[in-house]
Amino acid sequence: MDLENNNDLVQNLKDAACSAELIQEFFRQKELGNNKTLVKLLYKHKKQLLEDLHYFQKKIDCLDYLIFQINNSHKKN
Repeated sequence: MDLENNNDLVQNLKDAACSAELIQEFFRQKELGNNKTLVKLLYKHKKQLLEDLHYFQKKIDCLDYLIFQINNSHKKN
């Protein structure tokens, strides 16, 4: 990806589920040349996505357990 192509950057940030506010802040910091801040913003968003992933993984695990229990009780009957 060309880091100078703002259209590509916007699309990538949108694809990564970045909010409009985060995208705006990203470009503000980019314009100021604050690369360290850019990386911090992206890591913070990545951390939130991972937390969301773990949250939903727990819910999927609960469903898997319920499915297992249902299938197991069906086999006993």
